[in-house]
Amino acid sequence: QKKLLFVRDTHYQKQTFRNRCEIYGANGRLKLTTPIVHNKNKSHQKEEEVQIANTTAWQKRHWKSICSAYRSSPYFEFYEADLAPFYKKKVAYLMQFNLDLLNKIMELIEYPFSYKVIQWDINSHQRMDSLIDAKKETEIDFEPYRQVFENKNGFIANLSIIDLLFNLGPSTLNYLQNIQI
Repeated sequence: QKKLLFVRDTHYQKQTFRNRCEIYGANGRLKLTTPIVHNKNKSHQKEEEVQIANTTAWQKRHWKSICSAYRSSPYFEFYEADLAPFYKKKVAYLMQFNLDLLNKIMELIEYPFSYKVIQWDINSHQRMDSLIDAKKETEIDFEPYRQVFENKNGFIANLSIIDLLFNLGPSTLNYLQNIQI
C-alpha cells in the first residue's frame, strides 16, 4: 500500500481546496469556506501554521448547509453521527482539521489509507497542487449518479466527497475506483 505524503513546511497557497469545498445545495453549487487567520507579520505561512479563524460560527453554518442539502439523501442518516463532530469541536489548525476529516472519510468508504506528514524534499517528491486548485476546472469526466436536487438543476460533477457519500453510501469507493483519469 502506498503512503500519501502531506507536506507541512511549504507555503500555504490561497484559492485552493485546502480550506473550501463545494456541495449541492437547493440552488446548485454551494461553496463552503473555512475561514483562516491571515498572519500579517509573515508574507507566507507554512501549511502546518495556518490557523482556523474560530471567531465566527463557520462550523454551525457549514453543518446547517450540509444538513439542508443532504438530509433527504439516501445515506445522510447513516453517516450523520460520524461527520457532525467535525462541525462542533473547535480545531486550531487547518491542516489537522483536514487530515482528521480525511481519515474519517476514508474510514467511512472503507478505503485502506495511510499517510505521513513530511518536510518537503524537491528531489524525492512529486507535487500535485494542481489537483486542489479551486479556480481550475477539472478535466475528469464524472459518471452521473443520482443527486438530491438533480431534478431541479441537473447533475453537478466534482463536488465534495460528502456528496458521493450521502448519495451513494457504501458504493462510494466503487464509484471512485471507476473514474477514468
